[in-house]
Amino acid sequence: MYEFSYNEVVDDSRQVMRARERTAMDRVIAMLRVARDKGENSREAIEAIFYLRRLWAIFLDDLRNPENELPEQLRAGIVSIGIWMNKEIDRFRAGQTKDLTPIIEINEIIRDGLK
Repeated sequence: MYEFSYNEVVDDSRQVMRARERTAMDRVIAMLRVARDKGENSREAIEAIFYLRRLWAIFLDDLRNPENELPEQLRAGIVSIGIWMNKEIDRFRAGQTKDLTPIIEINEIIRDGLK
């Protein structure tokens, strides 16, 4: 009665995964904006940075997986962004920077690329 091709199921699955990634990025961006407004020592900042680190750890694990189907050059570029993100998180936590704007902007760019 129902006939689905493998490619249709895989394409739907990829779209669902991208939608989930985009939702996670929306959440972290919203958290970072609140944190920026509340200040670097606020509970909101701590929670946003913690969530951001966890999210990027998931992304980096997925990108390093040999079964990841993204083109190698694109994966390498996103891994580089993830490394930069982790360095910025460390700088923020160490008090070397108080400005979350660059982190927010980069995450917005990544999120917008998930369409």
